[in-house]
Amino acid sequence: MFYDKVKEAADLITSRTGRKPETGIILGSGLGGVVDAMKDRVEVPYGEIPHFPVSHVQGHAEKLVFGQIGGKEAVAMQGRFHYYEGFTMKELTFPIYVVKMLGVKNLIVTNACGAINQTFSVGDLVLLTDYINFLGDNSLIGDNDERFGVRFPDMTEAFSPELRKKAEKCAQSLGIEYREGVYALFNGPCFETAAEIRALSVMGADCVGMSTVPEVIAANYLGMKVLGISCITNMATGIAKEKHTHEEVLRIAGESSGRLCAWIKEILEGAYESR
Repeated sequence: MFYDKVKEAADLITSRTGRKPETGIILGSGLGGVVDAMKDRVEVPYGEIPHFPVSHVQGHAEKLVFGQIGGKEAVAMQGRFHYYEGFTMKELTFPIYVVKMLGVKNLIVTNACGAINQTFSVGDLVLLTDYINFLGDNSLIGDNDERFGVRFPDMTEAFSPELRKKAEKCAQSLGIEYREGVYALFNGPCFETAAEIRALSVMGADCVGMSTVPEVIAANYLGMKVLGISCITNMATGIAKEKHTHEEVLRIAGESSGRLCAWIKEILEGAYESR
């Protein structure tokens, strides 16, 4: 059963690390530099964890990294999984169930994405306020195990207002400029067409990418608070004057990684918890 597979994976990780993280961080393409800020690190390769999927997308390192960041115990997924790789929804969200069983209460999801909102610029960091699932699939489809969550979870606050408020204050403290926007999930692996971008714009999307939403749905279902931050690595098709490449996405994400790392560290410091 799915529950038993999650428990087997969590038990192996606990026996290897002895860690009980409260915060999980999912690092998008080119954003793996966040782990450099972690102290007392312990790494567990995905391939050594029972039932854990393994990806081979450039820019993803394929390991769980445990350590302290901002004085808090955290676990970072350095490498995520995508629907376009052929994984089922349950497979690509399997790590979310595992880290929940390890003790994670708050999840920070990051990604590299394209801008639909033409007031955005390449290199911008975007605090996510909501999402649009353009995929036609959902990570909760199938039998429901009440040990994880309810059959029909509410998604009114898919991105925690509490964590967003905290992130806003931390950004102001650091002098980090950011945007706010709605993230749209596209299946990939091809980049979107200009017509699809126009449709997403009409639907209210500010940026578009190929990840994040399945994980956000699963995390909310499991009772976690979720914070989402996107890095704009390109203007979307029909807006951009040049064609897209994954290499360019990685380059821009790498340039923004320092600001993102500082922001996440400040958020985890908890400096504004009592305010």
